[in-house]
Amino acid sequence: MASKGLQDLKQQVEGAAQEAVTAAGAAVQQVVDQATEAGQKAMDQAAKSTQETIDKTANQASETFSGFGKKLGLLK
Repeated sequence: MASKGLQDLKQQVEGAAQEAVTAAGAAVQQVVDQATEAGQKAMDQAAKSTQETIDKTANQASETFSGFGKKLGLLK
């Protein structure tokens, strides 16, 4: 009987250990997912900011060249 009790205890310990490993794996995956999401948001923001800067620079260059064209009488 003692060996049956030890076998049951062993199974309980193994089950608890497996649950702990599964929970730890899920927690690690959640951290990885959050880090990935944060990284993606940062990349999206950087791309948006870069595009806005490009657009502003292009508009300023266009206005500058248009101003030169008007001063030189090339544009109306």
